[in-house]
Amino acid sequence: MEAHGIKPTAVRQLVWQQAQKMRTTFSLSDMEEAMPSMDRSSIFRALRLFAEHHMLHEIDDGSGHRKYCVCHCHDEKHVQHLHFTCLHCGRTYCIHDVPVPQVPIPTGFSAQESEFIIKGTCAACASKQDHR
Repeated sequence: MEAHGIKPTAVRQLVWQQAQKMRTTFSLSDMEEAMPSMDRSSIFRALRLFAEHHMLHEIDDGSGHRKYCVCHCHDEKHVQHLHFTCLHCGRTYCIHDVPVPQVPIPTGFSAQESEFIIKGTCAACASKQDHR
């Protein structure tokens, strides 16, 4: 945390430890469920701080709930990667091994951030559908 300019308080350390345990992207609700004794606003403030300081990627998957994943970038510029949101279970997955396609930007425009989200059916939900 200190390398990212964040004072490592006890609450922040607990939230960061839990974030690192999450296997896929996670929401504030997921963190609340994993940390029932922690105050919702404390978790939210820590997640926002981690995202602002590039320790977490913040994902808008269209669900109306922000999702997060631990950032594995080596500098302050996030490495772009794809996200896949399952329309059946609502989970959002990071997809690191597929290159993000280059999108041409019109003259006069300047892009600062981009998100690439694919929506469909995840492998787990597809498997459940195949067994029906």
